[in-house]
Amino acid sequence: MPGNPFERINKDDVVLLVVDHQLGLFHLVRDYSPDEFRSSIIAHASIGKAFNLPTILTTSAETGPNGPLPKEILEMHPHAPFIKRNGEVNAWDNSDFRRAVEATGKKQVILAGITTDVCTAFLAMSLAEAGYTVYANAEASGTSSQRVADDSNQRMRQAGIHVYSTFAVICDLMRDWRNTPGSLELMPWFDRHYPAYAYVARAHASAVKDGALLPGQVE
Repeated sequence: MPGNPFERINKDDVVLLVVDHQLGLFHLVRDYSPDEFRSSIIAHASIGKAFNLPTILTTSAETGPNGPLPKEILEMHPHAPFIKRNGEVNAWDNSDFRRAVEATGKKQVILAGITTDVCTAFLAMSLAEAGYTVYANAEASGTSSQRVADDSNQRMRQAGIHVYSTFAVICDLMRDWRNTPGSLELMPWFDRHYPAYAYVARAHASAVKDGALLPGQVE
């Protein structure tokens, strides 16, 4: 797309943002099933651990109906900067949050949030305007309908933001299975967070270890 060229994620120059993945806001998500989305937001947060990325957490009015972050995310990142916004809808409007992002010194940002059309899109477009290269994890961003999600992702693309899946984020960070983190470190990650690929790997391991070809299996 003109104005939005392919730019690789650089694991040494990127920060991961967890934006308003709050228990109350979780109930607004209608473009994913609850089971799917819970798995996706935990997987998104775990990217920071898998690649040792600076990670920043933020919530909006968490003492009200929006609620806290899931305990799994808080336990995963006990020492991460955690900005509890009391009024700002767009996290970039909060000076503590801006300073936390700027303090990382990174020029690329991976983010996801609830809702896609507000928490993810507003922040993503503000970051892009501020000169960051932004990767929005669409799989870990949720909203009220598929139509709203599609429109929001298109709006972000038009603003020069890269809209990725979790698998795309992981693969672009890794780049080569022989890297570190690579196959050794990330196969366990896939087993926990992306079973579709993990079961491919398990099937292959089983075939190598114990498999036998059936008649007619090979052309």
